[in-house]
Amino acid sequence: MGMVILHTGDTLDVSCTTYEHRAGRCEHPRVRLGDHERAHVFQYMVLGPLFLPVYLLCGGVSVRNPFERAADRYAMHGRGWWPGRS
Repeated sequence: MGMVILHTGDTLDVSCTTYEHRAGRCEHPRVRLGDHERAHVFQYMVLGPLFLPVYLLCGGVSVRNPFERAADRYAMHGRGWWPGRS
């Protein structure tokens, strides 16, 4: 939350499958988890405490959530961490 990334693993320097790839919508299958989560930190910096309720209203942890798609986009390309922007 905020500037803290909650993660139970040893490191964020691991690759993970993108939400869009799992849904069959994208050919880029893997991104670095730390980059994906950094996008959520940026999103939280904009919305503050409203981030979690807005995130959940947008679909939670799923490909339907524009915040997750934006985080994948940021992890793939280094830009576009805000939903709807590239």
